[in-house]
Amino acid sequence: MFVTDIRKEFYDVVVNQVRVGFCSCSFKRHKYVTALFHCDQVQYTLVPVAGWQDLGTAFMEHKEQYQYFVLINCGANVDLLETLQPEEDSVFFICDTHRPVDVVNVYNDTQIKLLIKQDDDLGVPSYDDIFHDDEEDEEDGDDSGNESDGSAEPSGKRRRYDECTVYYILPENSLVSSCTFAFDFVLRLVLYQHWSLYESICNSCYTSCSFKLWSINGQKKLQEFLADMGLPLKQVRQKFNSMDMTIKENLREVIEESANKFSMKDIRVQTFAVHFGFKNRFLASDVVHAAAALLENVEKGETSTDNFIKALDCLSRSNLERLHLGIDLAKKKLKAIQQTVASCICTNLILSQGPFLYCHLLEGTPDVKLFSKPLALTLLCKYLLKAFVCSTRNKRCKILPLIMAAPLDVEKGTVIVLGIPPESETSDKKNFFGRAFEKAAESTSSRTLHDHFDTSVIELKMEDRGKFLDALITLLS
Repeated sequence: MFVTDIRKEFYDVVVNQVRVGFCSCSFKRHKYVTALFHCDQVQYTLVPVAGWQDLGTAFMEHKEQYQYFVLINCGANVDLLETLQPEEDSVFFICDTHRPVDVVNVYNDTQIKLLIKQDDDLGVPSYDDIFHDDEEDEEDGDDSGNESDGSAEPSGKRRRYDECTVYYILPENSLVSSCTFAFDFVLRLVLYQHWSLYESICNSCYTSCSFKLWSINGQKKLQEFLADMGLPLKQVRQKFNSMDMTIKENLREVIEESANKFSMKDIRVQTFAVHFGFKNRFLASDVVHAAAALLENVEKGETSTDNFIKALDCLSRSNLERLHLGIDLAKKKLKAIQQTVASCICTNLILSQGPFLYCHLLEGTPDVKLFSKPLALTLLCKYLLKAFVCSTRNKRCKILPLIMAAPLDVEKGTVIVLGIPPESETSDKKNFFGRAFEKAAESTSSRTLHDHFDTSVIELKMEDRGKFLDALITLLS
């Protein structure tokens, strides 16, 4: 059931509890809720979950302690009650961006509370189109399940409970006082305020694809662009914070003027920015890149829970050191993505498989371990598809989706597989690969693991890759 009044139907319910609990795979959304809990002195327990197996384990461990569960960025796109098999007094609040929303969750008005904005894009069919009430076929004399009895309930429906216990805890760090928020125009260059302007241009998807920097002609265009701006190379190649103030004052206007000459009309975007004192300024995208890099950090071999907590810490205004560390990791990841894209384009690793494009990263590819993580692989996949569309002369490729595979566990012989919709602006951006992956695996008995909350990401046995792809071609043709 969709919650229409979040304060009355959700927050006021959980804020009066002794303890509150959450399962979360998204630290950004959880931060908003826990900030409110902190203000109201509500205890909460946090359990990070990476997939359905984690969620099932966490629920089994805590179901006796809690009655109400809050799921952040997970749980909406499956029949949650069928998946977790909870008791009838368990209630779930779900705030999730994964689509499509399972219709059983939409029409369960007792145990499932969806903290999701209702809009036409959800495409939820009407109740009568998908459910059939068996009571309509019964004789009028059979009153079983009739609500006229004060203690009875409708058949096939679950009781509504007023009691509440929920689940989620992590102390919030104290807030620093000197900060300013603004909504402003900025350059469409990744992390440029924490990098050199040159490196940001080279590693930003927008400019890299516009110039086609993987080619010799693209490198020449970049040099022409820098010359047109009239900025000294010494200034362009040093850290943004070290550039002359006179140059930085008019930098956006200078870059916009030159970008227009090179057909980059969208070099300017609007976003939120925050200032901490006089030195530290971060854009919303800076924080996203930093948090994602910390979340999927593969350098130290730490657990996913450790990485989650560190990513969570970087969102606290008193922990700028952690945020800067995340930005440094993000730079390394973005460089690896740019180099991998250039390698894939130049070595023709992207193949047309009929109804979709396909690219497989081989074991031994530089930085391939980074792309065993779903967020990094998704970023690479989108970057690569855009670059391929910009470089190919085949117009049909602009309407084709891309499936990408990367090594996951060499010892187990598994790969991570991801599918994204076409790059074309006119195409439908909905991702239907989740269901297609399920059908292809079922029809070929391929050994797959569908454990990610994003159903377009799966794990696949390398030996089954051939028959799995053949089945996908047949399904999508």
